[in-house]
Amino acid sequence: MFSQLVDQIANQENITEQLKADRQMEWVRRMNNIRNQVTEIVNTMFIFG
Repeated sequence: MFSQLVDQIANQENITEQLKADRQMEWVRRMNNIRNQVTEIVNTMFIFG
């Protein structure tokens, strides 16, 4: 579930392999933000929900 949500959000925000190749640090920053968002979503659903 975690990986699926990360992939879905990354696709929605147009984070591509091209971005990864061209601007690696930007890609890392954006992917870390998405992972943090998804962690909050999953925690809310399974721990707090």
